[in-house]
Amino acid sequence: MPGQIVCEVDLDADAMLRERLAALDPEAGWFSEETVDSAERLLRTRTWLVDPIDGTRDFVRGRDGWAVSVALVEGGRPLIGVLDAPARGQHWRAQAGKGATCNGAPIRAAQRTELAGSRVPADTLPKMDADLVPVPRPNSIALRIGMVASGEADLLATLRWGNEWDIAAAALIAQEAGAIVTDARGAPLRYNSTSGEMFGVLATAPGIHAAATDRLRDRAAKASQR
Repeated sequence: MPGQIVCEVDLDADAMLRERLAALDPEAGWFSEETVDSAERLLRTRTWLVDPIDGTRDFVRGRDGWAVSVALVEGGRPLIGVLDAPARGQHWRAQAGKGATCNGAPIRAAQRTELAGSRVPADTLPKMDADLVPVPRPNSIALRIGMVASGEADLLATLRWGNEWDIAAAALIAQEAGAIVTDARGAPLRYNSTSGEMFGVLATAPGIHAAATDRLRDRAAKASQR
């Protein structure tokens, strides 16, 4: 896509994943960052949503903030989510209704109930969010959602249009770990849409989602206009 970094490894990983996932579920459609989209996926009962390298900038720079993201979606909802961050030695798995794990161990989102003091993966925070606490931010948004899932962060928010393949696997993992994940306006997420896009994502510890939604409401309303 325009303005995005694509490296040879992206394309090779995409081809390998497509071959192996098609062998697991040959009837499923395919929607990937590195493959030209086809409306044919909308006719399938299930669809794979794949980002072969989420956080390509970190991958290219030799940093560890990238991951492989794979989700199987049915009826607009993820059934399976897999997020692998080999450079970090972290491997997340989730199945709808059956919880989430990291490296085989069950994970749970943090139980924070106050928005002030919440940990946010961010390089810097705006003055209006000075009561929040920045923690190290990987380039991969899927990894940042994974941090909320495993209790390493309390809140992740984006206020821009993004692609479903970036979100689907990590969002299921976070939800199965007890986090609340919505779009930036607090609405439920649906996948395998015609556009393949959604406006932002808000992933939080369950006790602060309402407060985070309230804080972001005006900013989200303004940013969502395009």
